[in-house]
Amino acid sequence: MLKKWSIALCMGGLLLFTTTSWADELVSFKLGYQLLFPSGTVAGTIEGVGQKVNLEDDLNLDDSEEITAEIALQWGNSRLSVNYLPIRFTGAGTLTVAGEFNGQVFNVDDEVRSGIRIDLYDVGYTYYLINFDDLPTRIQFGAEVAVKITDTELTFEDRTAGFVERESITVPIPTLGLRARIALADYLGLTGRIGYMAYDEHHFLDAEAQVEFSPLPNVGIYAGYRYFDLKIDDEDIFVESEFSGPFAGILVRF
Repeated sequence: MLKKWSIALCMGGLLLFTTTSWADELVSFKLGYQLLFPSGTVAGTIEGVGQKVNLEDDLNLDDSEEITAEIALQWGNSRLSVNYLPIRFTGAGTLTVAGEFNGQVFNVDDEVRSGIRIDLYDVGYTYYLINFDDLPTRIQFGAEVAVKITDTELTFEDRTAGFVERESITVPIPTLGLRARIALADYLGLTGRIGYMAYDEHHFLDAEAQVEFSPLPNVGIYAGYRYFDLKIDDEDIFVESEFSGPFAGILVRF
């Protein structure tokens, strides 16, 4: 965990260091808490063959509760951001299906423990096609391109059959989308974004909406809701899941 935070902070530091030449820069930093609820199916496969297991009915996964961080730089009509979100689901359940996970046979009514670990690195660039930042109500709307790097690991332990299997994969998924922000006043703003891409057998949909409240010029709080639709279909691993839930945190601008 410490290593992951170090990587995120180093990326943020590099972003600050390399952009100090912009005269009108606005840097923001967010540190928050993300709650996510899982649904969908996973499988450990060999040459694409393996039994899909339901995250809720079979694995009984708990919700993910993790800290997230974002640093963003805005100059003129452009916005560059780096976001890190760890996602952790663990649980224990009784299988309702029989099949294979990485070639290991499991049966109906086997007792299993399992986990999903996803480290999501999100690097995005937005160009605002509409950028009215000198009106009483400020409006920004633009196109966003991003790369979602998903470092995913599945753990499947069948206590009845007596085996533990793990599979992992790192997949960079580019997305295209939109971002909009409406500031009703200097201290209150609404932000929404959505990005999507499908290629090969993978797809990724990421959407969120949030409200920002800044009682002080440079310090505030934010809260919102985020939704993911993720599919990774590889020879060794299969994930087709939806994660969604609320988030909240603090923000600093300078």
